[in-house]
Amino acid sequence: MRKRNWLSALRFVFLAWVFSAAGLAPAITQGQLPASQHTSAPITVEHGPNTAAQQAKPYVILVSLDGFRYDYPRIYRSPNLDALGARGASAPEGMIPAYPSITFPNHYTIVTGLYPEHHGIVANAFYDPVRKQVYSYKDPQTEADGTWYGGTPLWVLAEQQGMRAACFFWPGSEADIQGVRPTYYMKYDNKFPNAQRVAQVLTWLQLPPAERPHFITLYFSDVDSAGHAHGPDSPEVGVAVHEVDDEIGRLVAGLGKLNLPVDLIVVADHGMVKVDGDWMNLGQYFDTGLLEKSLEGFMYPRSEAAAEQVFAALDGKSDKFKVYRNGSVPAGLRFDGNLREGDPVVVPTGPYLIRVNVPPAGAGDAMHPSGPPVGMHGYDPAHMPEMKAIFFAAGPDIRAGEKLAPFENVNLYPLIAHILGLDISHLTTGHVDGDLKVLRGILDKAH
Repeated sequence: MRKRNWLSALRFVFLAWVFSAAGLAPAITQGQLPASQHTSAPITVEHGPNTAAQQAKPYVILVSLDGFRYDYPRIYRSPNLDALGARGASAPEGMIPAYPSITFPNHYTIVTGLYPEHHGIVANAFYDPVRKQVYSYKDPQTEADGTWYGGTPLWVLAEQQGMRAACFFWPGSEADIQGVRPTYYMKYDNKFPNAQRVAQVLTWLQLPPAERPHFITLYFSDVDSAGHAHGPDSPEVGVAVHEVDDEIGRLVAGLGKLNLPVDLIVVADHGMVKVDGDWMNLGQYFDTGLLEKSLEGFMYPRSEAAAEQVFAALDGKSDKFKVYRNGSVPAGLRFDGNLREGDPVVVPTGPYLIRVNVPPAGAGDAMHPSGPPVGMHGYDPAHMPEMKAIFFAAGPDIRAGEKLAPFENVNLYPLIAHILGLDISHLTTGHVDGDLKVLRGILDKAH
């Protein structure tokens, strides 16, 4: 593995020089940190070459602009995204995230076609009462443990069917899901320069056909970070929007110099809203000793009787939230029946900050060390349109000028699998929740 990684690094440096000289990857020499200032490097997993049949398939680049609310293009202007939508498809009123509208659940929904209650990644951090373990996106051991993840992510689907895949960051992409990782992937490093992320994607697309990935993910966090720290109506969010829009422009320009049938799909996992008030602590209403574990607003009782006591203590106590027993959550939320969701389940009714307990004195708030966030997400998109995300897509397989009404992000999975010619009819993990019929209309007639 070390030898392969060393050879991959050498090949990257060589190709970067070639592409820069040819004008294919200007981002390599513009605004990047020297390699010595960051430690992330592409990791290669040997899966063999693309099969002959898969080498003839199209390419899909799936880009996530974390926290990019559906109306930011109108508020802050994003000319490169607008141009992408003009020559392809877009959802002007947004794409609907799964509940809860949080980063890890929704990124994983997008690449599995499953609601969080079915794929199991119900929050960024949660407790599994059966395993008696906590999953956290901040814990490298759980984040890279494939046994936590249900469903069949697109990169796993591709690799299983002889198509090479690459992930430049994506929740779950570092895990050995079903014993499979993408042929090329990166360990998450939020300091990795944006321009160099784009350059790496272009580099992957210049590999020989047998080694070239046909499905690629790319991720940027700038807009989400600015939204949390400063709120969605801040100048800082505007700056972040322009930064990632510029990177989309770099990517499109680079792709334009390649003679490859690439479909570019740019989405977000959720939107953002300005919070109303300070933290509300649920523990003020009941004895928290009834809980075996709690994380943020998720509660895991010691027994059925304890769950009923907690529910009775919370029910009707505030107009800022509604509380349900697990198994009786409204069907529209698609968040019911999975033990990882806790019991009872508390659903905010507005942009409120809700947690179970105040962090212990001196411990600080591990999730929000700088104090209460100014902007937040996680809320029910059916009652809070600010949770809706962007959707733009363009390429040889996408019809031009298509304007979509809001649709659920769970439907991206069958769309992308269809474009790539991957079979999802016999998944060992069962049927997906998404339906190709929802987005088939944006496909070129050849599809």
